[in-house]
Amino acid sequence: MFNFSWGALFVLVNFTFLLMCYKFFGKKGLYAWIGVATVIANIQVAKTIDMFGIVMTLGNTMYVSLYLTSDLLNEKFGREEARKAVWFGFFTLIMTTVIMQMVLVFEPQPGDIAQPAMETIFGLLPRLAIGSLTAYFISQFLDVRLYAWIRKFYPKRNQLWIRNNGSTMISSFVDTLIFCTIAFAGPMYSLSDWLEILFTTYVAKFVLTAVGTPFLYIARNFRHEEDEASLLPSRQ
Repeated sequence: MFNFSWGALFVLVNFTFLLMCYKFFGKKGLYAWIGVATVIANIQVAKTIDMFGIVMTLGNTMYVSLYLTSDLLNEKFGREEARKAVWFGFFTLIMTTVIMQMVLVFEPQPGDIAQPAMETIFGLLPRLAIGSLTAYFISQFLDVRLYAWIRKFYPKRNQLWIRNNGSTMISSFVDTLIFCTIAFAGPMYSLSDWLEILFTTYVAKFVLTAVGTPFLYIARNFRHEEDEASLLPSRQ
């Protein structure tokens, strides 16, 4: 029960920070969020928790926030800006993985206390990064394309929830399937554990997407000078 209560607060804090990032820094804040959230999500996913007797991984909240961010960019600035943000997140994860693997190679001095902890966390990063990069690359571009496609049929302002939930719930399933296959399939996890992680991860993303929708509506109403670009017909 503690994990559920703390998790609810955790989700609220994460999505609130996303709103603040856009409110205070505009489009640049959304790009910054994608860079930071991509890295944090791949660190958090190494931790598994128990929620009502079900094994779950952390990182889902941050990862869903990436979809919310790309959908917000798509909504206000057009598909090309959303694509650019996806590439930025892709680059950020590659950069972090390469740099941290180089950091681990340095020989620590005898009194160092950081190396074991960093090896535990970032030693998993290459496999997680491969799974995440593959899943991120495919699912995020799929999300951008689906959002633009759904928008043709549901273009009205009050139909944002259809565009957001429709694109994200499909692309997040693709993301979860690819990531779990690469990151968790193998001798470290039994088939039942893998299926449980796959199922619970997707359900968590499904619920978080719905929870994040009101935050997306709030963010859309923020106004910045750069938002004038959202009025251009080319965003379609």
